[in-house]
Amino acid sequence: MKNAETPVMKIALFGAISSFGSALMAELLRRQHEVIAIVDDLNALAPRPGLRTKVGNLFNAERLGESIAGCSSVICLLDAKVLPVGAGNERAAIDLTPEEQLIATHTLLSCLDRAQTKRLVLVADIQLLHDQPLPDYRDPNLDQFQASTLIVDALRNSDADWTLVSAPQGVAGLSIEHFSQTSKTLEPGLEIPLEVLGRVAAGIADELKLNLHVRQYVNFVV
Repeated sequence: MKNAETPVMKIALFGAISSFGSALMAELLRRQHEVIAIVDDLNALAPRPGLRTKVGNLFNAERLGESIAGCSSVICLLDAKVLPVGAGNERAAIDLTPEEQLIATHTLLSCLDRAQTKRLVLVADIQLLHDQPLPDYRDPNLDQFQASTLIVDALRNSDADWTLVSAPQGVAGLSIEHFSQTSKTLEPGLEIPLEVLGRVAAGIADELKLNLHVRQYVNFVV
């Protein structure tokens, strides 16, 4: 049952099918927010109160705009291995290339304005090149340093209320059930990763609730 005094946010989440995505879903649902997981397969996540799934595509502005319509905030985990790139694309569960991360960022930023959604939390493995000229965004061989520089530049030149968060180290195989359980009967070696990811997820939830670090970079120390 929702607490009537608690402001409820409707949050679109890209990268829900990942260890950190699971931590975020568990934390946001615990706070009674509505989470819209944007996926390629609507059956990818088991139903639970407060959680919905919608089909989206990070490389298709029209589909992406439809998937975030009506949401107050968007969280995108650029380093997640399973991101919605279109159900028709035959793609293994691998990291987006630096070029793809840049394209996804531009697509997101272009759709936020159309959807009248300004708040964006972008979680990425950002590596900044200080005092270096901007690389050519059309270069198909962008490395992570160059892509990071262009992603930050795209954010700064947008009208979005963005927060850029350094991606925490995930552990493969973690699901929302791991973060939702209250018992201490965890598999060996998972207690610390669960605590770390849970803390960062709580930090992002606080960023949204309190509207902190708008148009800033955050590296959570855990």
